[in-house]
Amino acid sequence: MTNLTAALSAADAQFEQSLERLFGLLRIQSISTDPAYAPECRRAGQWLVDELTELGFEASLRDTTGHPMVVAHHPGATPDAPHFLFYGHYDVQPVDPLNLWTEPPFEPAIKEIEPGRKAITGRGSSDDKGQLMTFVEACRAWKQASGVLPCRITILFEGEEESGSPSLKPFLEANAEELKADCALVCDTGMWDAETPAIAVALRGLVGEEVTITAADRDLHSGLFGGAAANPLHILSKILADLHDDTGRVTLEGFYDGVEETPAQILASWESLGRTAEDFLGEVGLSVPSGEKGRSVLELTWARPTAEVNGMWGGYTGEGFKTVIAAKASAKVSFRLVGKQDPAQVRAAFRAHVESRLPADCTVSYAPHGGSPAIQLPFDSPVVTKVRAALTDEWPKPAVMIGMGGSIPIVGDFQTYLGLQSVLCGFGRTDDRIHSPNEKYDLASFAGGIRSWVRILDGLSTR
Repeated sequence: MTNLTAALSAADAQFEQSLERLFGLLRIQSISTDPAYAPECRRAGQWLVDELTELGFEASLRDTTGHPMVVAHHPGATPDAPHFLFYGHYDVQPVDPLNLWTEPPFEPAIKEIEPGRKAITGRGSSDDKGQLMTFVEACRAWKQASGVLPCRITILFEGEEESGSPSLKPFLEANAEELKADCALVCDTGMWDAETPAIAVALRGLVGEEVTITAADRDLHSGLFGGAAANPLHILSKILADLHDDTGRVTLEGFYDGVEETPAQILASWESLGRTAEDFLGEVGLSVPSGEKGRSVLELTWARPTAEVNGMWGGYTGEGFKTVIAAKASAKVSFRLVGKQDPAQVRAAFRAHVESRLPADCTVSYAPHGGSPAIQLPFDSPVVTKVRAALTDEWPKPAVMIGMGGSIPIVGDFQTYLGLQSVLCGFGRTDDRIHSPNEKYDLASFAGGIRSWVRILDGLSTR
């Protein structure tokens, strides 16, 4: 029997105990946003320290200005074994509104949600306690099977992810040397479907900007001044409409600098997933894609940059009618970035776009709202290749490499403060109801996640 086979057998044999341990963690009400639950957050962190210590990790609870971090280290089979940093978070979202829960949120249970499909219920079951425990239990299986872990492992469990991670960046900066590794592993994502695991290799960045155009020194009577006075709402509407051409491309100068085409084989793999525009948009009552023409909805949402108007206001918007020409008009605009687009360059290009279209007698002001670059991992990096092979060995269908339309800040923080690329591999399902009442985690996700990490650790154990 190989070490891998023995570790998989150990994971299967102790699965009921793995569930009991997860239930113990789920019962702790570690809601990070509410100061009243600070003792519970500390209790969850200490619970993890105790579990990791039992597994032979050198584990400790590290105080921050907010909730504590859990940091743990374990040597690999050899001193020069590859070294990985695993990240998860033990805090959870509030449970409100409580009356919508069909089961008590901190009393986990196994529930049959449809014939032949069982799930673990409770707050944090998917986001992120169930996910992080798949890795802990995989480590346990390796220790039981062979007495050692095949890789050197550092673990970082955060207690403030659901409340904006205010302590994370200072902690990473202060402990950068201790936390450095060959690569980071993040388990806070999901499967493509019940049979198809996924690795997220691209996260879009974000630039937010609030723009205000001012004309007259006060709102004007539209009967007295209409046709003669500049109307900021008209001006701003035209400026925003000019952000796209007739093909859906963004018109800002230099906007596509650093944007590369997605490799043909990756596009083909996305095409094979069968997600049509009608399927994707039909869920929200739409059917026709509005972005760059000639591209699939998955490419548009995973691999292409965007310019979106998120809100616009000015003049009178209350009940009834008031015939005024607004003195000011404002809008919130966001840009999702891909590849090597520079957030500062995109912001500057937007401001130049506005100012080149600003008529006489008008002024403009801006309020920036964040600016983070995209994260793009090599599709063919050795780590991604090994993780993909391990996942494909475990699940009925081959693993797919996907993009994510939004951002996961920790990935950028690992790159900025630790110089680490990340591999994002999780086992959540789209119907897990994270952040909502009746959160759940499929029993198959928990079992398959443990077995997947057993395989991944084996695959990553050689350089």
